[in-house]
Amino acid sequence: MLIRDKLEQIVGMKPEHPEREEWGDWAVFMKPGPEADEVIEKLKKLEFVESVTRVGGFINIRLKNEYLISQMFPVLNKKTGRVIVEYSSPNIAKSFGIGHLRSTIIGQALYNIYESLGYEVIGDNHLGDWGTQFGKLLYMLNGQGSTLSVEDLEKLYVQYHKAPEDDKARQWFKRLEEGDKTARKLWESCVQISVREFDKIYKLLGVKIDNAYGESFYEDLMKEVVADAASVARKSQGALIIDIPGHPPLMLLKSDGTTTYATRDLATLKFRRQKWDPDIIIYEVGAEQTLHFVQVFAAARMLWYVREGCNLIHTKHGLYLGPDGKKFATRTGRTIKLEEVLQEAIELAKKFNPDAKIATAVGIGAIKYFDLSHNIQSDIVFDWEKVMALEGNSGPYLQYTFARTQSVLRKSQTLNSKSQKGLEFRALNLEFNSEELTVLRWIYRWPEVVEEAAERLAPNLICNFIYELAQRFNGFYNKHRILTPSESPPNLGGDTEGEGVRHFRLALTDAVGRVLKTGLEMLGIKALERM
Repeated sequence: MLIRDKLEQIVGMKPEHPEREEWGDWAVFMKPGPEADEVIEKLKKLEFVESVTRVGGFINIRLKNEYLISQMFPVLNKKTGRVIVEYSSPNIAKSFGIGHLRSTIIGQALYNIYESLGYEVIGDNHLGDWGTQFGKLLYMLNGQGSTLSVEDLEKLYVQYHKAPEDDKARQWFKRLEEGDKTARKLWESCVQISVREFDKIYKLLGVKIDNAYGESFYEDLMKEVVADAASVARKSQGALIIDIPGHPPLMLLKSDGTTTYATRDLATLKFRRQKWDPDIIIYEVGAEQTLHFVQVFAAARMLWYVREGCNLIHTKHGLYLGPDGKKFATRTGRTIKLEEVLQEAIELAKKFNPDAKIATAVGIGAIKYFDLSHNIQSDIVFDWEKVMALEGNSGPYLQYTFARTQSVLRKSQTLNSKSQKGLEFRALNLEFNSEELTVLRWIYRWPEVVEEAAERLAPNLICNFIYELAQRFNGFYNKHRILTPSESPPNLGGDTEGEGVRHFRLALTDAVGRVLKTGLEMLGIKALERM
Protein backbone atom coordinates (compact mmCIF):
# COMPACT_ATOMS: atom_id res chain seq x y z
CA MET A 1 0.00 0.00 0.00
CA LEU A 2 1.24 3.50 -0.87
CA ILE A 3 1.97 5.81 2.05
CA ARG A 4 -0.59 8.20 0.50
CA ASP A 5 -3.27 5.54 0.95
CA LYS A 6 -2.22 4.82 4.55
CA LEU A 7 -2.51 8.50 5.43
CA GLU A 8 -5.87 8.74 3.67
CA GLN A 9 -7.25 5.95 5.87
CA ILE A 10 -6.47 8.03 8.96
CA VAL A 11 -7.45 11.54 7.82
CA GLY A 12 -10.41 10.55 5.63
CA MET A 13 -9.16 12.47 2.61
CA LYS A 14 -6.30 12.29 0.15
CA PRO A 15 -3.20 14.12 1.39
CA GLU A 16 -1.18 16.31 -0.94
CA HIS A 17 2.47 17.27 -1.19
CA PRO A 18 3.09 20.83 0.10
CA GLU A 19 4.34 23.39 -2.40
CA ARG A 20 7.57 23.74 -0.40
CA GLU A 21 9.43 20.73 1.01
CA GLU A 22 10.47 22.57 4.17
CA TRP A 23 6.79 22.46 5.16
CA GLY A 24 6.83 18.67 5.16
CA ASP A 25 6.30 15.68 2.88
CA TRP A 26 2.49 15.55 3.07
CA ALA A 27 -0.27 17.94 4.07
CA VAL A 28 -4.04 17.86 4.62
CA PHE A 29 -6.45 20.71 5.30
CA MET A 30 -8.65 20.33 8.38
CA LYS A 31 -10.34 23.03 10.41
CA PRO A 32 -8.81 23.30 13.90
CA GLY A 33 -10.86 21.44 16.47
CA PRO A 34 -11.23 18.15 18.36
CA GLU A 35 -11.44 16.10 15.14
CA ALA A 36 -8.20 17.59 13.81
CA ASP A 37 -6.51 17.09 17.19
CA GLU A 38 -7.49 13.42 17.16
CA VAL A 39 -6.11 12.98 13.64
CA ILE A 40 -2.82 14.64 14.63
CA GLU A 41 -2.38 12.25 17.57
CA LYS A 42 -3.01 9.23 15.32
CA LEU A 43 -0.51 10.50 12.77
CA LYS A 44 2.18 11.00 15.41
CA LYS A 45 1.95 7.32 16.34
CA LEU A 46 2.76 6.09 12.82
CA GLU A 47 6.19 4.45 12.71
CA PHE A 48 7.27 6.27 9.53
CA VAL A 49 6.27 9.77 10.71
CA GLU A 50 8.96 12.09 12.10
CA SER A 51 6.77 15.02 13.03
CA VAL A 52 3.28 16.47 12.66
CA THR A 53 2.75 20.23 12.83
CA ARG A 54 -0.24 22.47 12.33
CA VAL A 55 -0.03 25.75 10.43
CA GLY A 56 -3.40 27.43 10.31
CA GLY A 57 -5.81 24.92 8.79
CA PHE A 58 -3.05 22.70 7.39
CA ILE A 59 -1.62 19.62 9.07
CA ASN A 60 1.93 19.06 7.79
CA ILE A 61 3.53 15.62 8.00
CA ARG A 62 7.27 14.95 7.80
CA LEU A 63 8.62 11.45 7.18
CA LYS A 64 11.55 9.86 9.02
CA ASN A 65 14.90 9.61 7.27
CA GLU A 66 14.88 5.89 8.00
CA TYR A 67 11.68 5.55 6.01
CA LEU A 68 13.10 7.57 3.11
CA ILE A 69 16.11 5.26 2.99
CA SER A 70 13.88 2.19 3.05
CA GLN A 71 12.12 3.57 -0.04
CA MET A 72 15.33 4.42 -1.89
CA PHE A 73 14.65 1.58 -4.33
CA PRO A 74 10.87 2.03 -4.74
CA VAL A 75 8.74 -0.90 -5.89
CA LEU A 76 5.55 -0.38 -7.89
CA ASN A 77 2.31 -1.73 -6.47
CA LYS A 78 0.98 -4.43 -8.78
CA LYS A 79 -2.55 -4.20 -10.14
CA THR A 80 -4.83 -6.72 -11.80
CA GLY A 81 -7.06 -6.35 -14.82
CA ARG A 82 -7.00 -6.49 -18.61
CA VAL A 83 -6.42 -3.35 -20.66
CA ILE A 84 -6.65 -2.90 -24.44
CA VAL A 85 -4.83 0.08 -25.93
CA GLU A 86 -5.69 0.98 -29.53
CA TYR A 87 -3.02 3.21 -31.01
CA SER A 88 -1.27 4.33 -34.18
CA SER A 89 -4.01 3.06 -36.54
CA PRO A 90 -2.75 4.51 -39.84
CA ASN A 91 -4.75 4.34 -43.04
CA ILE A 92 -3.69 1.97 -45.79
CA ALA A 93 -2.39 3.63 -48.98
CA LYS A 94 -1.16 6.72 -47.14
CA SER A 95 2.32 7.51 -45.91
CA PHE A 96 2.97 7.82 -42.20
CA GLY A 97 2.61 11.55 -41.62
CA ILE A 98 3.74 13.60 -38.63
CA GLY A 99 0.12 13.49 -37.47
CA HIS A 100 0.36 9.74 -36.83
CA LEU A 101 3.28 10.18 -34.45
CA ARG A 102 1.25 11.32 -31.43
CA SER A 103 -1.14 8.38 -31.45
CA THR A 104 1.73 5.93 -31.95
CA ILE A 105 4.04 7.05 -29.15
CA ILE A 106 1.34 8.14 -26.67
CA GLY A 107 -0.39 4.79 -27.11
CA GLN A 108 2.87 2.90 -26.63
CA ALA A 109 3.66 4.91 -23.48
CA LEU A 110 0.23 4.17 -21.99
CA TYR A 111 0.74 0.51 -22.87
CA ASN A 112 4.09 0.51 -21.06
CA ILE A 113 2.77 2.35 -17.99
CA TYR A 114 -0.15 -0.02 -17.50
CA GLU A 115 2.07 -3.06 -18.10
CA SER A 116 4.58 -1.83 -15.49
CA LEU A 117 1.75 -1.79 -12.93
CA GLY A 118 0.98 -5.46 -13.54
CA TYR A 119 -2.02 -5.15 -15.87
CA GLU A 120 -2.40 -7.58 -18.74
CA VAL A 121 -2.11 -5.18 -21.68
CA ILE A 122 -3.08 -5.86 -25.28
CA GLY A 123 -1.95 -3.44 -27.96
CA ASP A 124 -4.06 -3.19 -31.12
CA ASN A 125 -3.01 -1.33 -34.24
CA HIS A 126 -6.46 -0.87 -35.80
CA LEU A 127 -5.48 -0.40 -39.46
CA GLY A 128 -7.78 1.67 -41.67
CA ASP A 129 -8.02 -0.79 -44.56
CA TRP A 130 -11.75 -0.64 -45.38
CA GLY A 131 -14.27 1.93 -46.51
CA THR A 132 -15.49 3.98 -49.47
CA GLN A 133 -12.08 5.66 -49.83
CA PHE A 134 -10.74 2.31 -51.03
CA GLY A 135 -13.32 2.31 -53.76
CA LYS A 136 -11.71 5.50 -55.04
CA LEU A 137 -8.27 3.94 -54.90
CA LEU A 138 -9.30 0.66 -56.53
CA TYR A 139 -10.91 2.53 -59.38
CA MET A 140 -7.67 4.45 -60.00
CA LEU A 141 -5.48 1.39 -59.38
CA ASN A 142 -7.26 -0.88 -61.87
CA GLY A 143 -4.81 -1.64 -64.66
CA GLN A 144 -1.78 -0.32 -62.75
CA GLY A 145 1.26 -2.47 -61.97
CA SER A 146 1.79 -4.31 -58.66
CA THR A 147 5.16 -2.70 -57.82
CA LEU A 148 3.78 0.62 -56.70
CA SER A 149 4.95 2.40 -53.55
CA VAL A 150 2.84 4.03 -50.85
CA GLU A 151 3.70 7.38 -52.43
CA ASP A 152 2.30 6.12 -55.75
CA LEU A 153 -0.93 5.05 -54.05
CA GLU A 154 -1.24 8.48 -52.45
CA LYS A 155 -0.79 10.21 -55.80
CA LEU A 156 -3.55 8.09 -57.35
CA TYR A 157 -5.84 8.91 -54.44
CA VAL A 158 -5.17 12.65 -54.76
CA GLN A 159 -5.61 12.44 -58.52
CA TYR A 160 -9.05 10.94 -58.09
CA HIS A 161 -10.08 13.65 -55.63
CA LYS A 162 -9.19 16.33 -58.16
CA ALA A 163 -11.44 14.71 -60.77
CA PRO A 164 -15.18 15.50 -61.01
CA GLU A 165 -17.44 13.58 -58.59
CA ASP A 166 -18.84 10.31 -59.89
CA ASP A 167 -20.30 7.03 -58.62
CA LYS A 168 -17.40 4.81 -59.60
CA ALA A 169 -15.80 4.78 -56.13
CA ARG A 170 -18.97 3.60 -54.40
CA GLN A 171 -19.42 0.92 -57.03
CA TRP A 172 -15.88 -0.38 -56.52
CA PHE A 173 -16.23 -0.46 -52.72
CA LYS A 174 -19.51 -2.30 -53.09
CA ARG A 175 -17.71 -4.82 -55.32
CA LEU A 176 -15.05 -5.16 -52.60
CA GLU A 177 -17.62 -5.83 -49.87
CA GLU A 178 -19.40 -8.34 -52.10
CA GLY A 179 -16.17 -10.31 -52.63
CA ASP A 180 -15.38 -9.43 -56.25
CA LYS A 181 -12.07 -11.18 -57.11
CA THR A 182 -10.57 -8.28 -59.07
CA ALA A 183 -11.40 -5.78 -56.35
CA ARG A 184 -10.05 -8.10 -53.65
CA LYS A 185 -6.75 -8.65 -55.46
CA LEU A 186 -6.21 -4.92 -55.95
CA TRP A 187 -7.11 -4.21 -52.34
CA GLU A 188 -4.74 -6.91 -51.02
CA SER A 189 -1.83 -5.43 -52.99
CA CYS A 190 -2.55 -2.00 -51.43
CA VAL A 191 -2.50 -3.49 -47.93
CA GLN A 192 0.76 -5.37 -48.50
CA ILE A 193 2.53 -2.30 -49.90
CA SER A 194 1.42 -0.15 -46.98
CA VAL A 195 2.15 -2.63 -44.18
CA ARG A 196 5.74 -3.01 -45.39
CA GLU A 197 6.21 0.76 -45.10
CA PHE A 198 4.54 0.89 -41.67
CA ASP A 199 6.78 -1.86 -40.32
CA LYS A 200 9.87 0.18 -41.26
CA ILE A 201 8.57 3.11 -39.19
CA TYR A 202 7.62 0.93 -36.22
CA LYS A 203 11.07 -0.67 -36.21
CA LEU A 204 12.72 2.76 -36.26
CA LEU A 205 10.46 4.00 -33.44
CA GLY A 206 10.89 0.82 -31.40
CA VAL A 207 7.11 0.43 -31.17
CA LYS A 208 5.61 -2.87 -30.04
CA ILE A 209 2.52 -4.11 -31.89
CA ASP A 210 0.66 -7.09 -30.40
CA ASN A 211 -2.14 -7.17 -32.97
CA ALA A 212 -2.67 -5.42 -36.28
CA TYR A 213 -6.28 -6.29 -36.99
CA GLY A 214 -7.44 -4.11 -39.84
CA GLU A 215 -11.04 -3.00 -40.20
CA SER A 216 -11.41 -5.70 -42.85
CA PHE A 217 -10.78 -8.37 -40.19
CA TYR A 218 -14.25 -7.68 -38.83
CA GLU A 219 -16.04 -8.08 -42.18
CA ASP A 220 -18.18 -11.05 -41.08
CA LEU A 221 -18.89 -9.49 -37.68
CA MET A 222 -20.24 -6.36 -39.37
CA LYS A 223 -23.19 -8.41 -40.63
CA GLU A 224 -23.80 -9.58 -37.05
CA VAL A 225 -23.72 -5.98 -35.83
CA VAL A 226 -26.42 -5.03 -38.34
CA ALA A 227 -28.53 -8.01 -37.21
CA ASP A 228 -27.93 -7.28 -33.50
CA ALA A 229 -28.97 -3.66 -34.01
CA ALA A 230 -32.40 -4.56 -35.38
CA SER A 231 -34.06 -3.83 -32.04
CA VAL A 232 -32.51 -0.36 -31.60
CA ALA A 233 -31.90 0.85 -35.18
CA ARG A 234 -34.26 2.42 -37.71
CA LYS A 235 -34.32 3.26 -41.41
CA SER A 236 -33.85 6.86 -42.48
CA GLN A 237 -33.80 7.77 -46.19
CA GLY A 238 -32.58 4.28 -47.01
CA ALA A 239 -29.79 4.33 -44.38
CA LEU A 240 -29.74 2.33 -41.14
CA ILE A 241 -29.17 4.50 -38.05
CA ILE A 242 -29.18 4.28 -34.25
CA ASP A 243 -30.53 7.26 -32.32
CA ILE A 244 -28.08 8.48 -29.66
CA PRO A 245 -29.71 10.57 -26.89
CA GLY A 246 -28.34 14.12 -26.87
CA HIS A 247 -26.27 13.58 -30.01
CA PRO A 248 -26.71 13.09 -33.76
CA PRO A 249 -27.73 9.56 -34.82
CA LEU A 250 -25.08 6.94 -35.62
CA MET A 251 -25.16 5.51 -39.15
CA LEU A 252 -24.56 1.76 -39.52
CA LEU A 253 -25.38 1.35 -43.22
CA LYS A 254 -25.43 3.92 -45.98
CA SER A 255 -28.35 4.08 -48.38
CA ASP A 256 -26.45 1.85 -50.85
CA GLY A 257 -26.03 -0.85 -48.18
CA THR A 258 -22.31 -0.32 -47.52
CA THR A 259 -20.88 -0.15 -44.00
CA THR A 260 -19.46 2.83 -42.12
CA TYR A 261 -16.64 3.49 -39.63
CA ALA A 262 -19.20 3.02 -36.87
CA THR A 263 -20.19 -0.44 -38.10
CA ARG A 264 -16.57 -1.49 -38.06
CA ASP A 265 -15.85 0.00 -34.62
CA LEU A 266 -18.88 -1.76 -33.14
CA ALA A 267 -17.79 -5.04 -34.71
CA THR A 268 -14.36 -4.49 -33.15
CA LEU A 269 -15.90 -3.99 -29.70
CA LYS A 270 -17.99 -7.14 -30.07
CA PHE A 271 -14.86 -9.11 -31.01
CA ARG A 272 -12.88 -7.68 -28.10
CA ARG A 273 -15.51 -8.67 -25.57
CA GLN A 274 -15.70 -12.19 -27.00
CA LYS A 275 -11.92 -12.68 -27.13
CA TRP A 276 -10.58 -10.72 -24.14
CA ASP A 277 -13.50 -9.30 -22.07
CA PRO A 278 -11.34 -6.29 -21.02
CA ASP A 279 -11.73 -4.06 -18.00
CA ILE A 280 -10.49 -0.95 -19.83
CA ILE A 281 -10.29 -0.05 -23.54
CA ILE A 282 -8.24 3.03 -24.41
CA TYR A 283 -8.56 4.62 -27.85
CA GLU A 284 -5.54 6.80 -28.53
CA VAL A 285 -7.08 8.80 -31.39
CA GLY A 286 -7.14 12.51 -32.27
CA ALA A 287 -9.63 14.94 -30.76
CA GLU A 288 -11.43 15.34 -34.11
CA GLN A 289 -13.00 11.90 -33.50
CA THR A 290 -14.61 12.90 -30.19
CA LEU A 291 -18.24 12.84 -31.41
CA HIS A 292 -17.69 9.56 -33.23
CA PHE A 293 -16.53 7.80 -30.07
CA VAL A 294 -19.32 9.30 -27.96
CA GLN A 295 -21.78 7.78 -30.44
CA VAL A 296 -19.99 4.42 -30.73
CA PHE A 297 -19.60 4.02 -26.96
CA ALA A 298 -23.31 4.74 -26.43
CA ALA A 299 -24.35 2.28 -29.16
CA ALA A 300 -21.97 -0.39 -27.82
CA ARG A 301 -23.64 -0.24 -24.41
CA MET A 302 -27.08 -0.46 -26.03
CA LEU A 303 -25.96 -3.63 -27.81
CA TRP A 304 -24.13 -5.05 -24.73
CA TYR A 305 -20.84 -5.19 -26.62
CA VAL A 306 -19.09 -4.12 -23.41
CA ARG A 307 -19.91 -5.58 -20.02
CA GLU A 308 -20.98 -3.61 -17.01
CA GLY A 309 -17.96 -1.94 -15.46
CA CYS A 310 -15.81 -1.92 -18.60
CA ASN A 311 -14.32 1.56 -19.00
CA LEU A 312 -14.24 2.96 -22.55
CA ILE A 313 -11.82 5.87 -22.90
CA HIS A 314 -10.96 8.21 -25.78
CA THR A 315 -7.75 10.14 -25.04
CA LYS A 316 -8.25 12.99 -27.57
CA HIS A 317 -4.70 14.06 -28.40
CA GLY A 318 -3.97 17.48 -29.90
CA LEU A 319 -2.12 18.45 -33.11
CA TYR A 320 1.42 19.36 -34.06
CA LEU A 321 1.59 23.03 -35.03
CA GLY A 322 4.26 25.01 -36.83
CA PRO A 323 5.80 28.25 -35.45
CA ASP A 324 2.95 30.15 -37.15
CA GLY A 325 0.37 28.28 -35.08
CA LYS A 326 -0.96 26.40 -38.10
CA LYS A 327 -0.89 22.65 -38.73
CA PHE A 328 2.71 21.48 -39.02
CA ALA A 329 3.68 21.25 -42.70
CA THR A 330 6.47 22.07 -45.14
CA ARG A 331 6.90 25.60 -46.55
CA THR A 332 5.04 24.44 -49.64
CA GLY A 333 2.10 23.26 -47.52
CA ARG A 334 2.89 19.59 -48.04
CA THR A 335 2.15 17.29 -45.12
CA ILE A 336 5.42 16.31 -43.47
CA LYS A 337 6.18 12.61 -43.66
CA LEU A 338 7.10 11.02 -40.35
CA GLU A 339 10.15 9.22 -41.73
CA GLU A 340 11.62 12.57 -42.81
CA VAL A 341 11.20 13.97 -39.30
CA LEU A 342 12.76 10.92 -37.65
CA GLN A 343 15.76 10.90 -40.01
CA GLU A 344 16.36 14.60 -39.38
CA ALA A 345 16.27 13.97 -35.63
CA ILE A 346 18.90 11.24 -36.01
CA GLU A 347 21.15 13.55 -38.07
CA LEU A 348 20.83 16.32 -35.48
CA ALA A 349 21.65 13.86 -32.69
CA LYS A 350 25.02 13.10 -34.26
CA LYS A 351 26.28 16.35 -32.70
CA PHE A 352 26.16 14.48 -29.36
CA ASN A 353 27.71 11.28 -30.68
CA PRO A 354 28.44 10.31 -34.32
CA ASP A 355 27.88 6.63 -33.58
CA ALA A 356 24.83 5.60 -35.63
CA LYS A 357 23.19 3.49 -32.91
CA ILE A 358 23.61 6.12 -30.21
CA ALA A 359 22.49 8.93 -32.55
CA THR A 360 19.39 6.93 -33.47
CA ALA A 361 18.54 6.30 -29.81
CA VAL A 362 19.08 9.96 -28.90
CA GLY A 363 17.25 11.37 -31.92
CA ILE A 364 14.22 9.09 -31.65
CA GLY A 365 14.20 9.52 -27.87
CA ALA A 366 14.28 13.30 -28.25
CA ILE A 367 11.21 13.28 -30.50
CA LYS A 368 9.31 10.98 -28.14
CA TYR A 369 10.17 12.93 -25.01
CA PHE A 370 9.28 16.27 -26.59
CA ASP A 371 5.83 14.93 -27.43
CA LEU A 372 5.17 13.03 -24.20
CA SER A 373 6.31 15.87 -21.94
CA HIS A 374 3.22 17.81 -23.07
CA ASN A 375 -0.33 17.24 -21.94
CA ILE A 376 -1.95 14.74 -24.32
CA GLN A 377 -4.84 17.05 -25.20
CA SER A 378 -2.68 20.10 -25.91
CA ASP A 379 -1.61 21.19 -29.36
CA ILE A 380 2.19 21.27 -29.64
CA VAL A 381 4.33 23.86 -31.45
CA PHE A 382 7.11 21.77 -32.99
CA ASP A 383 10.49 23.32 -32.19
CA TRP A 384 13.70 21.54 -33.21
CA GLU A 385 15.79 23.62 -30.79
CA LYS A 386 13.73 22.41 -27.81
CA VAL A 387 13.54 18.86 -29.13
CA MET A 388 17.31 18.45 -29.34
CA ALA A 389 18.42 20.56 -26.35
CA LEU A 390 20.99 18.94 -24.06
CA GLU A 391 20.02 21.24 -21.20
CA GLY A 392 16.57 21.70 -19.76
CA ASN A 393 13.51 19.48 -20.00
CA SER A 394 14.49 17.29 -22.96
CA GLY A 395 15.11 13.68 -23.89
CA PRO A 396 18.88 14.13 -24.43
CA TYR A 397 19.20 15.72 -20.97
CA LEU A 398 17.48 12.75 -19.31
CA GLN A 399 19.54 10.23 -21.30
CA TYR A 400 22.73 12.11 -20.43
CA THR A 401 21.86 12.14 -16.73
CA PHE A 402 21.21 8.41 -16.74
CA ALA A 403 24.53 7.84 -18.54
CA ARG A 404 26.19 9.94 -15.82
CA THR A 405 24.82 7.67 -13.06
CA GLN A 406 26.13 4.63 -14.89
CA SER A 407 29.55 6.22 -15.38
CA VAL A 408 29.82 6.79 -11.62
CA LEU A 409 28.80 3.21 -10.88
CA ARG A 410 31.26 1.80 -13.43
CA LYS A 411 34.08 3.73 -11.78
CA SER A 412 33.25 2.16 -8.44
CA GLN A 413 34.91 -1.19 -7.96
CA THR A 414 32.39 -2.08 -5.30
CA LEU A 415 29.13 -1.64 -7.19
CA ASN A 416 27.91 -5.22 -6.94
CA SER A 417 28.98 -5.89 -3.38
CA LYS A 418 28.66 -2.64 -1.51
CA SER A 419 26.44 -0.09 -3.26
CA GLN A 420 23.38 -1.82 -1.84
CA LYS A 421 24.69 -1.19 1.67
CA GLY A 422 22.72 2.00 1.57
CA LEU A 423 19.79 -0.16 2.60
CA GLU A 424 21.58 -1.12 5.81
CA PHE A 425 21.39 2.48 6.98
CA ARG A 426 17.64 2.50 7.27
CA ALA A 427 17.66 1.91 11.04
CA LEU A 428 20.17 4.65 11.85
CA ASN A 429 19.40 8.23 12.68
CA LEU A 430 21.37 9.67 9.79
CA GLU A 431 22.04 13.28 9.12
CA PHE A 432 22.08 14.09 5.43
CA ASN A 433 23.11 17.19 3.60
CA SER A 434 20.37 19.15 1.81
CA GLU A 435 21.28 17.80 -1.63
CA GLU A 436 21.04 14.19 -0.48
CA LEU A 437 17.75 14.89 1.25
CA THR A 438 16.20 16.55 -1.77
CA VAL A 439 16.87 13.40 -3.82
CA LEU A 440 15.56 11.10 -1.09
CA ARG A 441 12.44 13.21 -0.60
CA TRP A 442 11.64 12.94 -4.28
CA ILE A 443 12.49 9.38 -5.18
CA TYR A 444 10.06 7.71 -2.76
CA ARG A 445 7.15 9.32 -4.64
CA TRP A 446 7.81 7.24 -7.78
CA PRO A 447 5.12 4.54 -7.29
CA GLU A 448 2.35 7.06 -6.68
CA VAL A 449 3.37 9.04 -9.79
CA VAL A 450 3.18 5.94 -11.99
CA GLU A 451 -0.27 5.12 -10.64
CA GLU A 452 -1.44 8.66 -11.23
CA ALA A 453 -0.05 8.62 -14.79
CA ALA A 454 -2.13 5.51 -15.48
CA GLU A 455 -5.28 6.85 -13.83
CA ARG A 456 -5.06 10.20 -15.62
CA LEU A 457 -3.71 8.76 -18.90
CA ALA A 458 -0.88 11.25 -18.58
CA PRO A 459 2.64 10.17 -19.65
CA ASN A 460 3.71 13.79 -19.07
CA LEU A 461 3.59 13.06 -15.32
CA ILE A 462 6.35 10.48 -15.84
CA CYS A 463 8.33 13.11 -17.77
CA ASN A 464 7.83 15.73 -15.05
CA PHE A 465 8.97 13.32 -12.35
CA ILE A 466 12.15 12.02 -13.97
CA TYR A 467 13.13 15.52 -15.12
CA GLU A 468 12.84 16.82 -11.54
CA LEU A 469 14.74 13.76 -10.29
CA ALA A 470 17.51 14.39 -12.83
CA GLN A 471 17.77 18.02 -11.74
CA ARG A 472 18.00 17.07 -8.08
CA PHE A 473 20.60 14.39 -8.76
CA ASN A 474 22.73 16.72 -10.88
CA GLY A 475 22.57 19.34 -8.11
CA PHE A 476 23.86 16.69 -5.69
CA TYR A 477 26.47 15.38 -8.16
CA ASN A 478 27.87 18.85 -8.92
CA LYS A 479 28.33 19.74 -5.24
CA HIS A 480 29.46 16.50 -3.58
CA ARG A 481 31.99 13.77 -4.26
CA ILE A 482 30.57 10.29 -4.58
CA LEU A 483 33.50 7.96 -5.06
CA THR A 484 35.91 9.74 -2.68
CA PRO A 485 33.85 11.75 -0.20
CA SER A 486 35.85 13.97 2.12
CA GLU A 487 33.16 14.38 4.76
CA SER A 488 31.55 11.80 6.98
CA PRO A 489 28.64 12.15 9.44
CA PRO A 490 29.78 11.42 12.99
CA ASN A 491 27.00 8.86 13.47
CA LEU A 492 28.41 6.33 11.05
CA GLY A 493 30.33 4.36 13.63
CA GLY A 494 33.44 6.51 13.53
CA ASP A 495 33.72 6.29 9.75
CA THR A 496 36.54 8.81 9.52
CA GLU A 497 37.59 7.56 6.10
CA GLY A 498 34.20 8.31 4.56
CA GLU A 499 33.59 4.71 3.49
CA GLY A 500 30.02 4.70 4.80
CA VAL A 501 29.27 7.94 3.00
CA ARG A 502 30.67 6.52 -0.20
CA HIS A 503 28.51 3.39 0.08
CA PHE A 504 25.40 5.44 0.72
CA ARG A 505 26.04 7.83 -2.18
CA LEU A 506 26.69 4.95 -4.53
CA ALA A 507 23.40 3.41 -3.42
CA LEU A 508 21.66 6.74 -4.00
CA THR A 509 23.22 7.04 -7.46
CA ASP A 510 22.20 3.48 -8.24
CA ALA A 511 18.63 4.20 -7.12
CA VAL A 512 18.39 7.36 -9.25
CA GLY A 513 19.70 5.46 -12.27
CA ARG A 514 17.14 2.69 -11.83
CA VAL A 515 14.21 5.09 -11.67
CA LEU A 516 15.49 7.12 -14.64
CA LYS A 517 15.92 3.93 -16.67
CA THR A 518 12.46 2.65 -15.75
CA GLY A 519 10.87 6.02 -16.49
CA LEU A 520 12.60 6.41 -19.86
CA GLU A 521 11.61 2.89 -20.88
CA MET A 522 7.98 3.57 -19.93
CA LEU A 523 8.15 6.43 -22.43
CA GLY A 524 9.63 4.12 -25.06
CA ILE A 525 13.06 5.79 -24.83
CA LYS A 526 16.34 3.88 -24.64
CA ALA A 527 18.35 4.46 -21.47
CA LEU A 528 21.94 4.72 -22.76
CA GLU A 529 24.81 3.46 -20.60
CA ARG A 530 27.15 5.76 -22.51
CA MET A 531 26.38 8.87 -24.48
